[in-house]
Amino acid sequence: MLARTCNVTYAKVTLPCTEVTLLNPFNSDNNGDSMNNTTVLMDEKWTRLLLESIADGVFTLDKQGRITSWNPAMERISGYCAAEVMGQQCFLLGFNQCFGNPCPRTLSECDIFDKGTVDGKECMLRHKTGKDIPVIKSARLIKDETGDVKGIVESVTDLTELIAARKKVEEAEIRLGEKFSFHNLIGKSHEMQTVVAAIKSAAASEATVLLQGESGTGKEIIATAIHRNSPRASNALITVNCSALSESLLESELFGHVKGAYTGAMRDRTGRFEEADNGTVLLDEISEMSPFIQVKLLRVLQEREIERVGESKKRKINIRVIAATNKDLFHLVQTGVFREDLYYRLKVFPITIAPLCKRREDIPLLTDHFITLQNKKTGKQITGVSHPAMQILLDYPWPGNVRELENAIEHAFVLCDQGMIDLFDLPVEIRKMKYQPPVNPLSRQTNATHPRRPNATMTLTQEGLITMLHQCNWNKAEVARQAGVSRTAIWKYMKKWNIPLKKSTGSFIS
Repeated sequence: MLARTCNVTYAKVTLPCTEVTLLNPFNSDNNGDSMNNTTVLMDEKWTRLLLESIADGVFTLDKQGRITSWNPAMERISGYCAAEVMGQQCFLLGFNQCFGNPCPRTLSECDIFDKGTVDGKECMLRHKTGKDIPVIKSARLIKDETGDVKGIVESVTDLTELIAARKKVEEAEIRLGEKFSFHNLIGKSHEMQTVVAAIKSAAASEATVLLQGESGTGKEIIATAIHRNSPRASNALITVNCSALSESLLESELFGHVKGAYTGAMRDRTGRFEEADNGTVLLDEISEMSPFIQVKLLRVLQEREIERVGESKKRKINIRVIAATNKDLFHLVQTGVFREDLYYRLKVFPITIAPLCKRREDIPLLTDHFITLQNKKTGKQITGVSHPAMQILLDYPWPGNVRELENAIEHAFVLCDQGMIDLFDLPVEIRKMKYQPPVNPLSRQTNATHPRRPNATMTLTQEGLITMLHQCNWNKAEVARQAGVSRTAIWKYMKKWNIPLKKSTGSFIS
């Protein structure tokens, strides 16, 4: 309707089965036309229907900049009804971006007459209530065949819903980042909070990190969190298990090789170090690396360059190295198994992850987390863990750490269909701990060949009890199990010798 104009007062549009004459909104002088009343009524009907069917706001201006038409969508977007704006200047809409500048106060200052168009400009429209509405504005200068300006047509697309959807996407991306950051690092214990603080510090630097902790404590999760929170997050995190390959295969895996370097090398191969360029390499089980590979790794850390197997060309790489081990690397250095110079290159920023038995207050949180994951995975509605079962989980020493706890919950889901996980839903080796406590190694009456029964009477020394309390982080249930006595007996001993019931910040002096 508005794409073509002419010199006469009316423009014709042919619709299916009906020929309709529409009023030209750019000409306010309609005298002298010979159209009958029927045609005028059809004008008004079809103009109204066409304008109401357009989702975007559309309005027109005459060549003096006065509003001559205003569709219903424009009323919804701006808050102004047609009666309020007809004959008004468009400046009342207060667009904050017109050709890169705020909306001018006079038509003579508007660049539409020089530019001719405004294409998809994202800006703000001032609503009748005074609030700003995000919109996309387009405008066209309308001229007749002789080049005379007849007016301006403008369209406005409301972006309110799109902006809200965009915000939700951004929030989802933030939550996704949090999932890789600290979502899987569940725990309120002091040990876990220390690890989280260390992760944040490590992520903000480029220092080589050495992760030390027992198997199953989550070293790979921590390495991922460091990488995802570092400036290298947009690049690759490459993980290599140093214990899974022989020396020759590990060399080729890390450094790559050229065609013909050895039997079976049919083509050039890029190594993991090159693949991780500008990213991070996680060297898991670093203690299993052979002396030969240790020497080559030392050069990588010192020079940040590699040579492919069978090639003498040096290739520069930009990587960050994170090493992980479940062994005492310093002890391996002392015994000559691991190179001392490499150890100190790796141990620029060491992070030690405490075993689960040293942070038992995290067990309920981890249990709830794994139950939530299994509910999503299996479709079940397990609500939690019964008190007797939770007591067993708290007392068990967890040699397999967090990984073993996760497997125990998955085992319980196989047996438990609804309600709460009970004692006999847990794996048998965990349940047996209640009935077969280990022998107390610090008791003076320990007999290695005849373990003490749980309810047998035994004598503890004050010094021995204090030592056990320190080793068990003041967990009386754990001390009782190791001593082969009841928790009540431990409480009585502590009261008898004036031992604090809770671990104090200072050292205890008897």
